Amino acid sequence: MVRLRKASLFLAVLFFCAGNICWADDVSFRKELDQLKARVQALENKLAEQDKCMNEQKKCILDQEKKISAYESRLAQFDTDLHRQVGMPIGIAEGLEIGAGATMIMQGANNTNNATAGVSKNEGRTDASYSADITIGKEFEDAGGRAFLHLEVGQGSGLEDDLTLYSNVNRDADNDNNVRLTELWYEQAFLKDKAAATFGKLDPTAYFDNNEVANDETTQFLGRIFRNSPTIEFPDNTAGMRFTYLPAEWLELGYGVFDADSDWEKVGDNLFNIGQVTFKTNFFDLSGNYRLLAWQNNSYHTKWLANEQEKESAFGFGLSLDQKVNDIVTVFSRYGWQNPKVYNPNITATGDDENDPKYYSLEHSWSAGLQVEGKPWGREKDILGFAIGQILSSKDYKKSDDTLRAKTEGHLETYYRIYINDHFSISPDLQYIWNPFGKDVAEDTDPIFVGGVRAQIDF
Repeated sequence: MVRLRKASLFLAVLFFCAGNICWADDVSFRKELDQLKARVQALENKLAEQDKCMNEQKKCILDQEKKISAYESRLAQFDTDLHRQVGMPIGIAEGLEIGAGATMIMQGANNTNNATAGVSKNEGRTDASYSADITIGKEFEDAGGRAFLHLEVGQGSGLEDDLTLYSNVNRDADNDNNVRLTELWYEQAFLKDKAAATFGKLDPTAYFDNNEVANDETTQFLGRIFRNSPTIEFPDNTAGMRFTYLPAEWLELGYGVFDADSDWEKVGDNLFNIGQVTFKTNFFDLSGNYRLLAWQNNSYHTKWLANEQEKESAFGFGLSLDQKVNDIVTVFSRYGWQNPKVYNPNITATGDDENDPKYYSLEHSWSAGLQVEGKPWGREKDILGFAIGQILSSKDYKKSDDTLRAKTEGHLETYYRIYINDHFSISPDLQYIWNPFGKDVAEDTDPIFVGGVRAQIDF
């Protein structure tokens, strides 16, 4: 009996101890589980905070991108596109910049189809020209405005007074050895820098029919057909106003009104109006510009087939595009059309007798080409350019005189810009013209080959 009791007591103690041990283990397990839950909750809170920070960072990045886009739009809006590189502007005072540049050109032709200065037709000839520019600009950041002044001087007509063409070969020729004011204007931004108005003495080609790779005779193509469409009757630097509006990053609207005859007299009677829509693309991260423009010139024009009608106006439209196709190649193209029924009595063939002027007018023109950067051959800052184009005379011009051939004049040009340093470059340039002046120059219908070299200095 005693042994049985002792055994029972032993079993009771054993079960009691086992129960206590299990209970103790259960408490420890629950404690560790609670600690684990707390750690998981802390990690979840931390992840939530990190997600919140990442969202805030994304918002900051988007805000920065919007600011950058707005800044780029403002830069595009204030871009003067002076078609002339005058060196890196130097800051003189706060917001005041000055720049200067010079262009020297020498060209030779295998034959001249215009007998001037004692040179017979079909003779070879070599001529030179130079031009120089000084620009002064002032930015008024607090007012959102900008003032600009452009002084110019030059000498030499180059080959242009020896060649009779629909479109001549040296757009930089400037035979006026007097310093003169070429541009003087003020530009004011408004609508949070999405719009701007410019007024003063303006160059219309700085804002209309522009092109990234065919719009600067000092560094790109020299031939006039590739500088601007010859079918647009742009007035020379003249009194005018220009407006631009950027409703979106990819769209720019422009309008200009100018004194059509550039004489600053009765500017409201003779006006040149022009409007342009520009679509800015970025296909596959490759930038492009597609421009559509229309113009009207209400200075007095004469009707070809009714000469008594001398108060007609001229009008037309045009296209200009440039598109990067990869990192080193950019292609361009232009097309222009103008009213074929009228002619401007102020436009005559080069070298004609003042007492017997030769009037003409154009109807269509087109050009296309490309620019290649020199990276593939180890000259990253060199540029190779090639272009081809044609000019078609007015049908009514041809009908007005049965003796006219009025053939399509064709142009080829290639240049290679050799980068020497940031201030100096040299560009060999070759041009070939067939059917010069539509083969309507007496006794000279041969093609013309022009070879030359251009030196550009940026101060």
